[in-house]
Amino acid sequence: MSLQDLAWLAMAAYAIHVMEEHTFDWRNWARGVIGLPVEWEDFYVTNAVVIAVGIAQAQLAPTVPLIPLVFAALMLINAIFFHILPVIRTKGRFSPGLATAVVLFLPLGTAIFVKAAEEGHLDLATGIAAFVGGALLMAYPVVMLHLKARPYFQQAEK
Repeated sequence: MSLQDLAWLAMAAYAIHVMEEHTFDWRNWARGVIGLPVEWEDFYVTNAVVIAVGIAQAQLAPTVPLIPLVFAALMLINAIFFHILPVIRTKGRFSPGLATAVVLFLPLGTAIFVKAAEEGHLDLATGIAAFVGGALLMAYPVVMLHLKARPYFQQAEK
């Protein structure tokens, strides 16, 4: 299987992950467990962007292998820090998205890194760049959620 094949599978896995999160009420879980001031509209827009990024990274995999590595890092960060660790921290409270994070994100994210290494596209600097990029992608919507409540960003007419 090529890096591009794995990148397309990662995009599809993310789509399935979004479905799991929506079905099991990720919004209320995120508000209650991790304190995110999130609404369903935020969920929809953020995940639409993630799917668009997923398509782009799969298309770019043959020519810019760093991009699927960033997406894979995003998946691994999401799985560990936003699903697995919260379940451990809450002593077993289910996290919507946990099943796909464990069954799809961990193996596919790892497989992308392994494939990139086999093809000679992964060194220490690239690995670090991938995880920095994945962390920034993960942090971006969270930061935006917190910023939008600040008066400077309010667009209501005065």
